Amino acid sequence: MWWDARTWKVRRVVPVLEEVEAAGFVESGRLVYTGGINGNIRIWQSDNGREVTKAQGAKSEADSIVSGIHVPDTTSPLNEIRKISGTHDEIIDLGYLLPDRSLLALATNSEEIRIVSLAQSGATDDATYFGADVAQLKGHEDIVICLDIDWSGHWIATGAKDNTARLWRIDPSNSSFSCFTTFTGHAESLGAIGLPHSIPPESSAAYKSPLEHPPSFLLTGSQDRTIKRWDISSSESARRAPRAIYTRKAHDKDINAIDIDHSTQLFASASQDKTVKIWSIEEGEVQGVLRGHRRGVWSVKFAPKGTPNIVGDSGPAAGRGLILTGSGDKTIKIWSLSDYSCLRTFEGHTHSVLKVAWLKVPNQEERGRRHVHVASAGGDGLVKIWDANTGEAAATLDNHEDRVWALTVHPVTNTIVSGSGDSTITFWKDTTSETAAATTAAATEFVEQEQQLQNYIHNGSYRSAITLALQLNHPARLLSLFTTVTTKTPEEGSLSGLKAVDEVLSSLSDSQLFTLLLRLRDWNTNARTASVAQRILWTVVKSYPASRLSNLKVRGGKESLKEVLDALRVYTERHYKRMEELVDESFLVEYTLREMDGLGFVDERLDGELDGIMV
Repeated sequence: MWWDARTWKVRRVVPVLEEVEAAGFVESGRLVYTGGINGNIRIWQSDNGREVTKAQGAKSEADSIVSGIHVPDTTSPLNEIRKISGTHDEIIDLGYLLPDRSLLALATNSEEIRIVSLAQSGATDDATYFGADVAQLKGHEDIVICLDIDWSGHWIATGAKDNTARLWRIDPSNSSFSCFTTFTGHAESLGAIGLPHSIPPESSAAYKSPLEHPPSFLLTGSQDRTIKRWDISSSESARRAPRAIYTRKAHDKDINAIDIDHSTQLFASASQDKTVKIWSIEEGEVQGVLRGHRRGVWSVKFAPKGTPNIVGDSGPAAGRGLILTGSGDKTIKIWSLSDYSCLRTFEGHTHSVLKVAWLKVPNQEERGRRHVHVASAGGDGLVKIWDANTGEAAATLDNHEDRVWALTVHPVTNTIVSGSGDSTITFWKDTTSETAAATTAAATEFVEQEQQLQNYIHNGSYRSAITLALQLNHPARLLSLFTTVTTKTPEEGSLSGLKAVDEVLSSLSDSQLFTLLLRLRDWNTNARTASVAQRILWTVVKSYPASRLSNLKVRGGKESLKEVLDALRVYTERHYKRMEELVDESFLVEYTLREMDGLGFVDERLDGELDGIMV
């Protein structure tokens, strides 16, 4: 609508046929631009209201325009120069693409799959900077719920609420991101999808040119409670209308997850009916049922190839392998495929466990010092790392503000990627090796310093000994040192008992002095060590002016210092009060004894006779 600025009456109305979110004048009012929900910039003539730009197709809701800025000397067509990454909706699922894992596929609560770059490029003008949008896979007509990626990273399968699954071919070197085929046949939306992950022999054509050899089959699970197996063919006729090899009524409720084992002989399905079923891929027959979860099972993962045996509550697991599940009952379970029994249950999440994953299996050299670990993501917004052997939580990763729907692990670096309902993606680096090396170095240094401290005490180097004891945070060693000093015969003119110790205590830095006051506060609360604390405290008070003690520059500020000094004062007053009471009681005892001597209970003559008899 054009308005007259003097009379504020409508001068012209032009039907745009879309919701308009942005508008403005161009070229001193001769032209007008609009932008809206269709994601296009359109130019209009102010005189007659005619559109200058050519017809443009509507884009997805994620591309809708909410604001615009006029750049002079631009008319139709207005091309998109760069799309700034980060405008994600909820992250529902994700996975690494390509053999080098340089791309990430994201299901972002929309009809499209977003492909973003993970390249570590430092150039700001590089189109493949970290997080840059590389492509969008468009084709689904409703929200994409699940995705899975084959061993090569060149093929990705997606399932959506439009009741279809799609297989996509990823070839970034040729800027090709195309839909290979569409699978239609489910009556309701797809909630689970699976591709084989087994690596073909290196001499095979499938290994040498994976782009020309799509995965051999696809498994889909739906809210219609059925599982379908689709064989994938490279022929054009089969690609146009693929048919399911078999359909199985699998569960009593929605199917949430499907996973295929590394041997491509079995697959597992997890459902809201609280069970996980193990199936043979060829026949589509149930091999076993995992029962034990109290609520629906959201995620299932077979253990990777080479996973060592895990000792469970009922003994070691051996045989066909292991499988990991996560449930709405807030637990994670590891099961044995030999007898389909639960080996271990992990508890720690406060909400449903939505995704589980196995971390990189330690090699033979690492197995002596490193256990198998698994990861879980929950509705509480946390990612947890678990030790599969002990059942204990090894780490809790907290960076999300909403439930964590998506989780994947880099097979080489062990980097964990988590995607959340807060629209953020977090990369968690595995620092286990660095932490272990730092811990070993710190332990070695600690032992060396311990020995050095003992040498200082033995040689009478009190300055070095006290300074090192404060640095190492050794209250027991420091107390032993001060006890030795205060209980021996004091040197003349010394406050603490030794002039060398007086010199050390009178030349401490603010941080050392504050640490010493903390130790004195602790020792002063115990009657057995209070005398030592009082002697050293008296030395400190005599060695420093009150202004220095009240204005120590330490971490925590004056409030922390005030609390320490108040604690020292309170217990010191208590000790002196007890001493005063003891002195008063001693006066009473002395008076009583003196009065008893004056009474003369024993006869002097009898006392003499007794002495004679004794002789």
